[in-house]
Amino acid sequence: MANIKDIAKMAGVSVTTVSRVINNYPYVSAEKAEAVRLAMKKCNYQRNINAVHLSKGKTYLIGVVVPFSNHPYFGLLIEGIANAALKNNYKLVLIQTNYEKDKEIEALTMLKDKQIDALIVCSRICEWSVMEDYIEYGPIILCEDARGKTVASTFVDHYKSFTAALNYLYQKGHTRIGYCIGRRSGTNSEQRDAAYKDFLEENALSYNSDFIFSGCFNFEDGEKVVAKLIQQKSRPTALLVTSDQVAAGILTCCKEQGIFIPEDLAIMGFDNQPISQVMHITTLEIPLVEVGKKLFHQAMDGENVSHEEIPVKLIERETV
Repeated sequence: MANIKDIAKMAGVSVTTVSRVINNYPYVSAEKAEAVRLAMKKCNYQRNINAVHLSKGKTYLIGVVVPFSNHPYFGLLIEGIANAALKNNYKLVLIQTNYEKDKEIEALTMLKDKQIDALIVCSRICEWSVMEDYIEYGPIILCEDARGKTVASTFVDHYKSFTAALNYLYQKGHTRIGYCIGRRSGTNSEQRDAAYKDFLEENALSYNSDFIFSGCFNFEDGEKVVAKLIQQKSRPTALLVTSDQVAAGILTCCKEQGIFIPEDLAIMGFDNQPISQVMHITTLEIPLVEVGKKLFHQAMDGENVSHEEIPVKLIERETV
């Protein structure tokens, strides 16, 4: 394949002139520009976009790390990031990790190797000590409470929101409250666990490990929760569920098992996804598309470390 020097020789111009024509710079006469274009056409010259990006110090690519690409929660975050990226002429590189550390480190290495301009981590699996090793290579933005750390973040205060939800259920007369969560590790999960334990202590309520259900991500996991509930002698009267998808699964299975909602079991979800609207599930609304937009803009403002808390809103429906 012909290179820029070959084009310059064929057109009878300097390499600088060819570069200006390729990059649409001014100050090139029409005659010389036409000669360059004819030479490029004759040898089927294709511009090396990677070289262009390297010369500018930008790839116009943003890495986005998600554990699951097919989960509605992350789908809405990606929608917000993608909409903002489109308006700013950026493209996304989606990295699905399945919560495998090696996959997340691969994404961090892409930032180190300048394959992407910034990295947005929607849900982290690596320890903070691992993330710290890559901060010097470019902007890293987290979708978790990272106040006090040297990376930007847009987040929900899950301690505060979980406490508010627990108090709401308590005011509705529930003292045996359980909760369903995706994974026990991670900043968000730790905040929820701390809120739960503090709530029990403040209201002199006993802790029952059987009231906590982990590994709950999808609709089908809600069915597994109900299967465990049926086997319990002492059941919770209310469940705080960190995913509307799981809450919908619990609601559907309860109806099949003759468990009345909310008389026998109150259900409160999280996110206010479309399925919660269709099934009239009481939930806490998180504007995930808006969160995604904010994450992108923090990635663009990489030199400044900022932290933005997103407020949640109680949506009362029929399941509490």
